[in-house]
Amino acid sequence: MIFLGAKYQIHLEEEASLTYELTPVLLFASVFPIVIGVLLRLPKWLIEINENKSWTFDWMKLVVIGLPALYIALLPVLSANIPMAYLLFAEEIMFMNYTILITTAGIVFGYVLLDSLKK
Repeated sequence: MIFLGAKYQIHLEEEASLTYELTPVLLFASVFPIVIGVLLRLPKWLIEINENKSWTFDWMKLVVIGLPALYIALLPVLSANIPMAYLLFAEEIMFMNYTILITTAGIVFGYVLLDSLKK
């Protein structure tokens, strides 16, 4: 799955170099790590579905961990559409080696999203 995602991202980057349309590349770079995070948590979540308990949602975990991770993961897309002066810590994050940070934040958000749903 990761190999296919990396291969598709390379394809999108090559297409963007020809068409100068960066939105698909930025969107994929932000959304794909979130999907990976969901897939990492999915097996345990499927086991929890079979338990005879009531559903709960951990709002605190989603707000404290998930929302900042989502903000960082979506920062490339946001910075393409909103001036960086209006985005908190955007310049600091974007001028670092931000690809690892954005990928990690996306994986964390995807994992926390499913981890917040408990049975």
